[in-house]
Amino acid sequence: MWLIFAILDALMAAVSVILTKAGVKNVNPVLAFALQSVLILIVSWSPVLYKGNQNEVGKIDKQAWLFLAGAGVATALSSLFKFRALKEGNAGAVTSIDRGALVFVVIFATLFLKEKLTWQLVAGSILIIGGAVLIATAQQEK
Repeated sequence: MWLIFAILDALMAAVSVILTKAGVKNVNPVLAFALQSVLILIVSWSPVLYKGNQNEVGKIDKQAWLFLAGAGVATALSSLFKFRALKEGNAGAVTSIDRGALVFVVIFATLFLKEKLTWQLVAGSILIIGGAVLIATAQQEK
């Protein structure tokens, strides 16, 4: 089941990039992100409220709060940087570099989560870096 959600994630991420690139064309990227964030807030809280899960907020432990708060700040900064990059660069080039985050995930998961590093992960990461560079440079030549 995780694979279906991962594919849907990738699809929605692609749609998001295209819509953001079109929307940020004549708008300050920070303002565009702030407007989009309000909609994200509404969409993300709707199922929580619909299912009545809002009472579970008080059950979240301090460590989880710290991790989720850090992730929230990182997500916001990531989006701000991406909006600025999309304002100035080609969608394909920006996204190819953005998706290179997978390489950082592999590194951080190995260092901090103690996940196993395999030759397949190393080889795949090298291919991702190479692909990102090829796409980004091809997009810039146009």
